[in-house]
Amino acid sequence: MRGVSGWLLGTCLLGPWTAVAAESSVEFVQRAVTNELKEDRADHSHWLYLEGDVRPGHYVRQWVAEVSDGNLRLVVQADGQKLTPQQQEQGMSSYLQNSGVQAKQRKSEAHDDREAEEMLELLPRAFLWTRESEKGDDVLLRFKPDPSFRPPDLESKVFAAMEGEMCVNTRAMRIASIKGKLIQNVKIFGGILGQLDAGGTFDVERRETGGGIWQITQTHVHIHGHALIFKTIGEQEDDEKWDFKQLPSQITMRQVEKDLLEAKE
Repeated sequence: MRGVSGWLLGTCLLGPWTAVAAESSVEFVQRAVTNELKEDRADHSHWLYLEGDVRPGHYVRQWVAEVSDGNLRLVVQADGQKLTPQQQEQGMSSYLQNSGVQAKQRKSEAHDDREAEEMLELLPRAFLWTRESEKGDDVLLRFKPDPSFRPPDLESKVFAAMEGEMCVNTRAMRIASIKGKLIQNVKIFGGILGQLDAGGTFDVERRETGGGIWQITQTHVHIHGHALIFKTIGEQEDDEKWDFKQLPSQITMRQVEKDLLEAKE
């Protein structure tokens, strides 16, 4: 999802803040979510960008091309070592020749998009919302768990145990950022298989990259826990994306290969 992967009334022009003062916070959030879903489903643009991804014991810096038949990556640095042009090209060529790995990646990305969309749809229902402040085109809202909400699965159970804040850009009616903190332990199958510890955080930042298209530019997830007595579980990741360039529509991985090889930091 482009923009937790992109975020049912159609696009409405939002007037001055005073014009929507009577609108409840949850109605405002629902309107933002509805527009996010609508815009994301209508977005068929393709982009090239530079990404730095940090996970425990592993760092990757790479160019990523989002194209019609999947995402193609050119790794330029891994774990502190800058790859030679030959290594960069070899890694990309190996991926292009492996249809099985490509299919697995597309399946994983489609799953992530569906999950992000489901979490987005939960926002108006899983939390109690309060308008905090307004600055220019941005409205800041705070959220906390709604005690009456019953999570349908483990992912939403973790999500609904968060409190935090969300910023909505009212000019485009798009979610500019959302930050949350796990305020209580989340037990997995009643604690039998483990739990996620209170205090874990997530932070997603988004911005317009051109032509009215919004993209995720930063993702920071730090959630800890334990399962089966000893094994550590959770997510630890700091991911940043920058230097966005729009690609032609319907471009394929094979067609964008040259653009990646010529990309310079």
